Amino acid sequence: MKIQVNAVHFNADSSLITFIQKKLNKLETFYDRIVSSEVFLKLDKGEKSKVQKKLIEVKVNVPGSTLFVKETGDSFEEATDIALETLTKKIKRYKEKVNIVSHKKPEVELVAEEADEF
Repeated sequence: MKIQVNAVHFNADSSLITFIQKKLNKLETFYDRIVSSEVFLKLDKGEKSKVQKKLIEVKVNVPGSTLFVKETGDSFEEATDIALETLTKKIKRYKEKVNIVSHKKPEVELVAEEADEF
């Protein structure tokens, strides 16, 4: 899976980028057809506090759809862990949906074949 990490208005540390890539690679254990993912790291200004919340947005591209998660935390590592949990649930749900649709056989083809015989 190709992972692109973008830090908005700041420079991300290489250890943070490595941490995020390592965590997102674990998603392939749940669904192996993930094409790519994009991660956006942002600093969210607090209303009255001087401490900035960390915001992570993850967009995962799978065949036929895009899964998106937006989470905040006190650190990027915490926000990544929360986003990973949410993405895991979404990927499992997407995989079940795809499997249900693919197991249904269209009956229209059978009707067309019977019409050709007459």
